[in-house]
Amino acid sequence: QVQLVESGGGMVQPGGSTRLSCELSGLDQRYYIIGWFRSAPGKEREGLSCINNSDDSTNFAASVKGRFTISNDHSKNAVYLEMTSLQPDDTALYYCALTYRMRGGCSIRPESYQSWGHGTQVTVSS
Repeated sequence: QVQLVESGGGMVQPGGSTRLSCELSGLDQRYYIIGWFRSAPGKEREGLSCINNSDDSTNFAASVKGRFTISNDHSKNAVYLEMTSLQPDDTALYYCALTYRMRGGCSIRPESYQSWGHGTQVTVSS
């Protein structure tokens, strides 16, 4: 069974940056899409970004476009989310997720994904 493990969370000061990692194992298909999502207490899960490992095409939510960057290290089966200019509103539990089922590009709709990691907490505070 595919497994996804996030890491890199922690405390960040406003205006700071951090890099989250999503390590993949148990992949059983050649092509897949990875999405990054976040959730905070009392809020709906928010799709942030996604990457298609076939062509490295990406999408970003308007709330993070220009601040967050997603990338794929094919040799390590890892996907990264680089986050800059972080603000307190970015405080959340960050998840990566995988789907084999989308064709062309990628989606940041949570319902499009089948496998989820447990998340890594990012807290932005001074």
